[in-house]
Amino acid sequence: MKPRHKRFAILGGLLSATGIVVALVLNAFQSNLVFFYSPSQVIAKEAPSARTFRVGGLVEEGSVKINGTQVQFIITDSAQKVPVSYVGILPDLFKEGKGVVAQGQLQGEVFVAREVLAKHDENYMPPEAAGALKDAGHPDYQKMNQTLSKGAPQ
Repeated sequence: MKPRHKRFAILGGLLSATGIVVALVLNAFQSNLVFFYSPSQVIAKEAPSARTFRVGGLVEEGSVKINGTQVQFIITDSAQKVPVSYVGILPDLFKEGKGVVAQGQLQGEVFVAREVLAKHDENYMPPEAAGALKDAGHPDYQKMNQTLSKGAPQ
């Protein structure tokens, strides 16, 4: 084989290997991406039905039903409501009327959560959840915004 052909063979092999590595990395990113949706977006069918995603909002007052480790509750952004089913132990900060983010899949009309996250203090809310509450005109957004602005340095 001539030196010129060897160089083309090596270059072709390197390009092929690089292409395979890039394809594998992009596939790994695609399968691990988890998007956030508000209850309004879930009801409007903007959320994927066959993929894992996160839905966040407030736990509706009086909606929590616990039977052993089986928990059912409703997440709302005050405009729409999404029923959630979860099997497991809830976080200590999980309460009615408080912020929550659940990760799982939509099965029919019920969101089946594999993980439930509660907000960690009185002032924190994920930006996506705060935006959804703001868009829905929820009164808790106004209260949270006032609390945060009082504590902000002047």
